[in-house]
Amino acid sequence: MNNNNEYIVEVAGLTKKFGDFAAVDNISFKVSKGEIFGFLGANGAGKTTAIKILCGLLSPTSGKAKVAGYDVYKYAEEIKKNIGYMSQKFSLYDDLTVEENITLFGGIYELSNKQIKEKKDFLIKKLHLEEVKNKLLRDLPLGWKQKLAFSVAILHDPDIVFLDEPTGGVDPITRRQFWELIYEAADNGVTVFVTTHYMDEAEYCNRVVMMASGEIKALGVPKDLKKQFGVETMNDVFIKIARG
Repeated sequence: MNNNNEYIVEVAGLTKKFGDFAAVDNISFKVSKGEIFGFLGANGAGKTTAIKILCGLLSPTSGKAKVAGYDVYKYAEEIKKNIGYMSQKFSLYDDLTVEENITLFGGIYELSNKQIKEKKDFLIKKLHLEEVKNKLLRDLPLGWKQKLAFSVAILHDPDIVFLDEPTGGVDPITRRQFWELIYEAADNGVTVFVTTHYMDEAEYCNRVVMMASGEIKALGVPKDLKKQFGVETMNDVFIKIARG
């Protein structure tokens, strides 16, 4: 059942309607294995709705989509097992310690006790959390929570991780450190699908989609899109798209 071709996400004519309102309106794109793929747009552009469909959390109204070789209509549960997911709310539990969060998610991902212990020791050392590993998550700074949440999202070595506005509300330095974790994951073969409304983060992606009003308004390599629109930054590309 797993995907043997070069694409880990394949979307064709994907649409999601709520009543007469099309939150996602006939979008089509493909994501290659190992790619950092940016899904950009202002709040309300349809990014989160699309990502929920691709993660098996929401059924589409029409169109086609496959993730890691699994059809979103038929194999939503298989998709959930084979991906990583992190939302802006970090997906971790504030009333558990750092160690307890890692152990809990290791169990959810069906890792063995030995694997959980090895991953936990590795993560705590890598993220320099030795002194706070027994602290409740709520007592950690936002940036630390964010880096831990990302690391936990790929604890089970998924082929693809979906990040839904993961850097919302954090300072620029922490955002940059977070992107270093993304680069590292991509270097290790994980496909990263990231939604953001920070246009400077588009520069860090291999390719980007720009959404507005549920539709794809641009798709391509950041430097090519800047050239196409005759501007210097991805923010300027976005402004041109937003103004029609």
